[in-house]
Amino acid sequence: MFIHCKVPKSKKRKVPKNQQAQYDEWLKSIEAMKPKSLSKYSKTMEVKTPVVTSVYVRETAKFKSLDTGPGDATKAPAKIYTGSMVKGIATMHKSNAVPVFTDEQAKDISSMRR
Repeated sequence: MFIHCKVPKSKKRKVPKNQQAQYDEWLKSIEAMKPKSLSKYSKTMEVKTPVVTSVYVRETAKFKSLDTGPGDATKAPAKIYTGSMVKGIATMHKSNAVPVFTDEQAKDISSMRR
């Protein structure tokens, strides 16, 4: 179960002018401390992507597989039950279906309890 509540967004607070001026002054002093050459270099640096003329393929050794000779890969005949062995299907426990081959097995399964 989920309970959704509306949470009011916090309002922006107005900073007094003297605090804002002090903060701006501090930012300017930090900017003065940064190395200018680094910022210049990063702005003028251009990144050139290499031009790919062909696809590189790694050279790997190829090994031949074992030759077993001509084989017979014909499909096996379908297995179909003719109905001569199984006398019926019994339920042992919790819908567990068991084939019954003899009358003795049927009696044993019917006398079984949990």
